[in-house]
Amino acid sequence: QVQLVESGGGLVQPGGSLRLSCAASGSISNFYTMGWYRQPPGKQRELVARIRSAGITNYSDSVKGRFTISTDNAKNAVYLQMNSLKPEDTAVYYCKAEKLVGSVRDDYWGQGTQVTVSS
Repeated sequence: QVQLVESGGGLVQPGGSLRLSCAASGSISNFYTMGWYRQPPGKQRELVARIRSAGITNYSDSVKGRFTISTDNAKNAVYLQMNSLKPEDTAVYYCKAEKLVGSVRDDYWGQGTQVTVSS
């Protein structure tokens, strides 16, 4: 069973930075896509950024230019560097991994880490 554990959330002032980490229980090279999603209070979960096994990245328009997703295969980890944080970035951030077995896709989620941007 795949386990994903996020860390690095917390309280930060507007304009500040945080780096989220997601540690996988196995090799991340087994995953087709890894990504970060977030769920603001009272809203639906939304894509923040994702990276495919070929290194292709996608970002939501709201974080483009401020957030960077990266991976470290040696540490089986995926990171989200968040700069120039805004109050609207406040949310629970989740790590997600997608594995393809033939034509079947299995999704795995972490437990989430809270990010609060406030003065």
